Amino acid sequence: MKWMIASDIHGSAKYCGDLLRAFDREGADRLLLLGDLLYHGPRNELPEGYAPKEVIELLNARRDVLFCVRGNCEAEVDQMVLSFPVLADYMLLEEAGRMIYATHGHHYGEQNPPPFAKGSVLLNGHTHVPACVDHGDWLYVNPGSVSIPKEHSPRGYMILENGRFSWKTLTGETWNEAEL
Repeated sequence: MKWMIASDIHGSAKYCGDLLRAFDREGADRLLLLGDLLYHGPRNELPEGYAPKEVIELLNARRDVLFCVRGNCEAEVDQMVLSFPVLADYMLLEEAGRMIYATHGHHYGEQNPPPFAKGSVLLNGHTHVPACVDHGDWLYVNPGSVSIPKEHSPRGYMILENGRFSWKTLTGETWNEAEL
């Protein structure tokens, strides 16, 4: 299965549209969103193309391929307008014999990992900074942000396929890869 993984759309219809076009271009089977879909939050500037109602329409049209975990900007009212589950704190995946604990990152993150078995992968958004850090017993990965990247990183997403993570820009350029 080919997964596209993205985080922190923050209500930008412009970049949400770019992400969905990339999803189509990639031919991915599923899109895993790591939270912060509709709102920019009090610490961020408004992203370009800020239009949460348009993001709702764009994402609802893809509900059959979406999986999502709750970010720190999601609220129960968001579930009332989104037609796919968005309030789960985490999701577990298995890839290449390794357990992947997918969560937004505001509760469990690189500095505060959840209790999990050796060899596991912690997959977070939240920081808006792409990352791949081998902690010996576990691996930390982050796709960065779709709309408000930080630390001079590109707007982008990750692909997970055949035991390999690939970080890509919204235009599809691969700029980093890691094996599980």
